[in-house]
Amino acid sequence: MTLVLTRGDLEAVLAPGACLEALREGFLRARDAPVAGQRVRTDLPFPGTATALIPGVLPGIEAYTVKVNAKFPGARPALRGVICLHSGRDGELLALLDSATVTAWRTGLAAALGTHALAGPGAVLGVVGAGAQAELTLRGLAELRPWSDLVVHDTDAGRAEEFAARHTGRTAASAPEIAAAADTVLLATWAREPLLRLSDTRDGQHFTSLGADEPGKQELAADLLRAALLVVDDRELAASTGALAAAGLPSTAADAELADVLRGDHPGRASTGSRSVYAPVGLPWQDLALAWSAYGAAERAGVGRRVDLLA
Repeated sequence: MTLVLTRGDLEAVLAPGACLEALREGFLRARDAPVAGQRVRTDLPFPGTATALIPGVLPGIEAYTVKVNAKFPGARPALRGVICLHSGRDGELLALLDSATVTAWRTGLAAALGTHALAGPGAVLGVVGAGAQAELTLRGLAELRPWSDLVVHDTDAGRAEEFAARHTGRTAASAPEIAAAADTVLLATWAREPLLRLSDTRDGQHFTSLGADEPGKQELAADLLRAALLVVDDRELAASTGALAAAGLPSTAADAELADVLRGDHPGRASTGSRSVYAPVGLPWQDLALAWSAYGAAERAGVGRRVDLLA
């Protein structure tokens, strides 16, 4: 029997603190996985793209994930798909999970980990792109550090105002205005041209860029990436499909991977006066970390619906 977990089911059982810990442990253990995860993306003869992440594996978890996503920027929601959680013993399909929810949680909370690890002490937080990714990053950051002021921009002014109201913040008219006001800036957009350049920023700021997760998408200009301490989740992926690729930079332009910083192999930010950037792409093992946590919590709470796909 396969456990089906909808968006509502997942939001009933996922908790930011537990998910942050699962992701932190994943960053520490993922390099010891015997099989490397793959990210496959293709254009479609429709106004969207298809992406598959396979396999999500982590040492210590006897299961793996396969994720299939459709990304249609003009749709709401823009991302739809499913995560298959399989037993590592016999391949049994343990669960089918709504991928949009798992992706938002694992991307947003992993971004919170990276932001907390790299950002300086400034307490003004800026958000560019007031969607699900930013929402979950803020939820994760709230578990890790406080902020005194929040400034929000979105191309949809109404959405920015609603986001700011939910989090007791204020709005700004553009990404450069956000950078002028904030110490730490989160970007989670569909931008295909840089929203911020080096000249828009100042010493001591941190930027987390979530939008450059496939070819052609770019939030930060090459001059800003070169000037900052640049941390990614995977050098090769960042150079083939992420922020480095969009800026025409090689994998060697990244100073470290986040796992290096979390393990203490790289010191991270050298001083409060330096700039830093975290620019992840998203890794298959992160789907497993969140799916496995959700599956266990749902089993304990009796949440979800069981179906026999072989009937």
